[in-house]
Amino acid sequence: MSLSVLDLFSIGIGPSSSHTVGPMRAAKQFIDLLAEADQLHSTARLKTELFGSLGATGRGHSSDSAVLLGLEGEDPQTVDTIAAPGRVRDIVAEGRLRLAGEHEINFDRETDLILHMRKSLPAHPNGMTFTAFAADGTVLAERSYYSIGGGFVVDGDASEEDTVVADQTELPYPFSTGDELLEVCTRHEMTIPEVMAANEEAWRPAEQTREALLHIWSVMQECVENGSNRDGVLPGNLMVPRRAANLKKTLEHLESMYDRYQDPMRAMEWVNLYALAVNEENASGGRIVTAPTNGAAGIIPAVLHYYWHFVDGATEDGIVDFLLTAGAIGILFKLNASISGAEVGCQGEVGSACAMAAGALCQVLGGSPEQVENAAEIGIEHNLGLTCDPVGGLVQIPCIERNAMASIKAINAARLSIHGDGSHKVSLDVAIKTMKDTGADMKKKYKETSRGGLAVNVIEC
Repeated sequence: MSLSVLDLFSIGIGPSSSHTVGPMRAAKQFIDLLAEADQLHSTARLKTELFGSLGATGRGHSSDSAVLLGLEGEDPQTVDTIAAPGRVRDIVAEGRLRLAGEHEINFDRETDLILHMRKSLPAHPNGMTFTAFAADGTVLAERSYYSIGGGFVVDGDASEEDTVVADQTELPYPFSTGDELLEVCTRHEMTIPEVMAANEEAWRPAEQTREALLHIWSVMQECVENGSNRDGVLPGNLMVPRRAANLKKTLEHLESMYDRYQDPMRAMEWVNLYALAVNEENASGGRIVTAPTNGAAGIIPAVLHYYWHFVDGATEDGIVDFLLTAGAIGILFKLNASISGAEVGCQGEVGSACAMAAGALCQVLGGSPEQVENAAEIGIEHNLGLTCDPVGGLVQIPCIERNAMASIKAINAARLSIHGDGSHKVSLDVAIKTMKDTGADMKKKYKETSRGGLAVNVIEC
């Protein structure tokens, strides 16, 4: 299996990569399948069933809305995030659904979009089934899909071992473990971003990869800017107030009072702002970069903003190297464990993002491949066992603050590793295996079901 850095970083819609982006993509894939089989205009009714974690927390994660938009032909990268909520309300109120944006059928939310609270499909906790019927009730097509984290979708033929989308592209410098990556770097005297850049040329010219990564950076910047300038409360019955805008005003006021604001924790305050801004945008269904998931989308942008604003000599080349390095580390998690909160808990989302950001920052601070690997290991080691227990099924509590905390942790991990020589007792590979084992041992109620932890011990209103 081969993975590109652009598989790990994709532009999408909040609040969840596995519960919003994945279902929207799966719904669109099913509609495309009907169109290819010349069955779209023969469809008189379409039923969607969401299982496992999708069924348990689907409404809080907007899975139901995402499916409807996907059935109407929308894609997470291009859907109008401002107009989307109104469109969903119209579909439900009018009882009409336009498949692929062109074929209109009746829609009954109670019978045509079913969230199974206690039933699961076999291969993954995030399963869904689409069934298209002709006017006489005959089944035209039926297909199951699994949303396996980070917006990745596999179809119903997937087995329990299928954790990535199949891609047999041959790479010049293949690696599937941290040890193999370090061995490639040593043998060819290359840095981690140099290895990644060379591999990316198997898919596209180098300049296209650079352009795509800088575009991803621009979307991250736009997301921080948007989130830093919106007041009010987040959607849902928790009525969580947005904090990023007020924090920005406070920081700007403090810095305007002094020629040089001397608070030794100044950088940390801004990093908190960056992370809060992104995750508040995510929670409100805004445009974000899946990095590598939506629930952990604030960590890499926050640490990347730290590099851009607080590290002397930051350049666009550094931005590209940062994202390439983070992508290399993310690939290790995707291949050898999981980035799905429904599968391994939040250690797979926030933990993997923390490791990716830590290793990437270490790289642009001048770290060796061994120091980068060490930073990534520190980043995940101190997130092991992190549960996914969103209150009310919303990606708000504890998710938003958790991104801020992990961003600071990633920066500290990078700085710790820079002061060492790269040698350490616990390898990144061992830490990733431990994360996978811990996720397997974790009770299901702590894996994005809102049936354990904070989700049952916090009064929702």
